Amino acid sequence: MLSHTIRRILMFIPTLWIALTIIFLLVRVVPGDPTAAIMGDYITEEGVRTLKRQMGLDRPLIEQYFKYLYDLIRGDFGRSLVTDGPVIDQLKTALPHTLELTFCGILVGMVTGIPLGLFLALKRNTVWDYLGRFFSLAGLSFPVFYTAILLILVFSIKLDLLPVMGVGEDGNWGDRLRHLILPSLTLGLLMMSYLTRITRSSMLDVLGADYVRTATAKGLKRKKVIAKHAFKNACIPIVTVLGLYTGILIGSSVLTEIIFNRPGLGSLIVGAMQNRDYITITSVMTLYAGLVITINLITDLSYGFIDPRIRYD
Repeated sequence: MLSHTIRRILMFIPTLWIALTIIFLLVRVVPGDPTAAIMGDYITEEGVRTLKRQMGLDRPLIEQYFKYLYDLIRGDFGRSLVTDGPVIDQLKTALPHTLELTFCGILVGMVTGIPLGLFLALKRNTVWDYLGRFFSLAGLSFPVFYTAILLILVFSIKLDLLPVMGVGEDGNWGDRLRHLILPSLTLGLLMMSYLTRITRSSMLDVLGADYVRTATAKGLKRKKVIAKHAFKNACIPIVTVLGLYTGILIGSSVLTEIIFNRPGLGSLIVGAMQNRDYITITSVMTLYAGLVITINLITDLSYGFIDPRIRYD
């Protein structure tokens, strides 16, 4: 298991490096001069030269690149062009809200999607199966913003049960939980739809396998056959989708945070784009890339625990 883990971690390092390089090039190679955008109507040649010197944009691109990597290794994300404060402070404030929302969305999706997919697989070609497949497909078809608007319309405007905006009062966990329900459901319903369909498909593949029929023929109880033989072997595709769409949920949280006015990474990057704060944009994109690649690494390592044969491949 140790060698398997080391190999995966060694693959993680070049993947992260490639992602950081792409982010650096995208921000600096795209058309337009960030200094001119920042200065707006007050632009002058002398002002542009001064600002470029302050931002380090007057240096060769390769020098900027190595400084970017060196600063990241030291944990230095630069200073915001708007507030002139360290970007790391803004990230420390915004990241917990995004992680909180993403985690709750994943939890909602797992608690509902996996049992539902398992149930539909056991009820194949019944009315329950057709209804479940229809609603899971509908969940995939609705954009995140549309789902959020429907939930706000029903639970906030019509029923007046849940708040719409903000994160709640600090220290009041009940109020914070109430503010978290609708955003979590918005992301959780998307995750539930994916997990329902992949769990159903994976279970149907496994239920037709020879070892499942053999276990049933030996007289084992149905629940034991499903839990010990079928579901465990069906987990690899489920974990793969779970890891893949966790990254998608992190991206979807941007729009969700904007709709529900939550002060997470989504609001931070939108504000940075509006103010042409390219240093903050680069930092948020770097953090997003690091989160997604780390999640993929954790997903990859979990395969070895689910199926021991993978450790020795």
